[in-house]
This record gives sequence, structure tokens and C-alpha cells, in this order.
Amino acid sequence: MSRPLAIGSRLARFPQVHTLGLRPNLEDYTPEERRLIGRAPTIYYPTDAFAAQLVSLGKRIFPSLECHLYEGDKIKQTRLFQLLELPHPRTRVFYGRQRRRIGEHFSFPFIAKRPRGSSQGRGVFLIRDAGELERYLEDNPVAYIQEYLPLQRDIRVVLIGFQPVCAYWRIPPPGEFRCNLGQGGEVDFRGVPPQAVELACRLARRANLDEVGVDIAWHQGRPWLLEFNVKYGHQGPRQAGIDVRRLVLDKILAGEL
Repeated sequence: MSRPLAIGSRLARFPQVHTLGLRPNLEDYTPEERRLIGRAPTIYYPTDAFAAQLVSLGKRIFPSLECHLYEGDKIKQTRLFQLLELPHPRTRVFYGRQRRRIGEHFSFPFIAKRPRGSSQGRGVFLIRDAGELERYLEDNPVAYIQEYLPLQRDIRVVLIGFQPVCAYWRIPPPGEFRCNLGQGGEVDFRGVPPQAVELACRLARRANLDEVGVDIAWHQGRPWLLEFNVKYGHQGPRQAGIDVRRLVLDKILAGEL
């Protein structure tokens, strides 16, 4: 039986998976490697470079095409939450001259984010006055503005194959409003509300996100979707004793992914 085939390096340390690696040109793969791509029923971790093309060829991929389409794009994610009518903090996007009308919709303080390509809390700003807003606008031609929820912590739920495998609070360090572990946050596995896990599962199933880390605010007694990441960090699961890559491999070998 042939080994599962992957392009991205996520499972490269496991000999049970044939990992080709990402190369800049299709002709950089040998003829045999291209034949493997053509014959494989499923391509694992196809990367953004190949995901859409492989789906157009009728290939099954993991993670799903939706995971690749939404990764790193807060604007697309917000529109998805709104169309699915799932709870999400009030958010608006402002283009060009519309950016001067932010004050008509939001009062200080509010959250401003770099709408694309930010992670680990980088590109997230607490805007408390006009000066901070002006500095944000200087660097962001598209303004992504969100109501400020006064949170002491938020929740990360990791799902693989639409099943939750790990859920935990992320607690920011003193003086920091961002809860990301990349900003020095801490992990607490105690007392995560089941409603938050259920909301993450509902999003994953309805949006076909088969491997994802979902960030959720717990505010006024209910969960609110913040964003999700396909390229999520593994620090939280690791503290729970979970090797995410090994878990994915086991599910692949069991025919679950």
C-alpha cells in the first residue's frame, strides 16, 4: 500500500508519509513525483500554492480548500461569520475616504487590526484616542475596526477533522490586552465553557474547516467568535501533552482524514 502523499512539510518528520516539499515550479518535481501527485486520491498539506488547483483537478485535499481561502484574512472571516449568523463582535471595514468616518460608527476605545497577514497578536491595536487612530491609518490603507470587549482572557479551541482535541483559556500578561501566547500569554485548561467549544465546532462544520484553531471571547455570559487560524501555534496543545502532528498522522493512518 502506498504511503499518504503530502506537499507541505507539516508531516515531514514521519516516514509513514511521503512528503515532497514545496517547490517554486511544478517542473522542479521529478516526473515520478508528478505522477504520484496525479495518482494520489488525497493530497495532504497542499499549501496555498497548490490547494485550489488540486481541487479543480478533482483531488481531495487536507486541510480543506476553505481553510486555505480564509487563512490570514480577517475581512473574509468576518463576512463568513456574518453570513453564517454566528456571534462576532461588531466589526466594520473602511476603505479610502471612508476611513475618516470611523468615528461615526465607533467610540474610543476600539480595536483596530491589520486585516491580512497578521498573526500571534501582531497587527492588533487598542485605539484609545485620535492620535493612535491616525498612526494606525498611516500604515493601513484598509481599516479593520472592531468593538472593544473588555476581556481578561479568551479561549482557543483546536479542532482536527471537525472534532475538538484541545480547548484552553489564554491569559495575557499584566498590562497587555492581547491574549496570544506569542505575546507572553499563559494557558489555563480549567473551566472552559462547553458553549465555546460547541460554537467552534459549529463554525468548523458549517464552514468546512477540518483543521483549525478558533479564537473565542467569553463576554456577558456567552461566546463570541474572534477569528480562526489554520497555521495555529502548538504551544497550548503541547502543554496538554498533545503532539498535534502525531495526532494528525494517526488520524490519517486510521482513515479518518
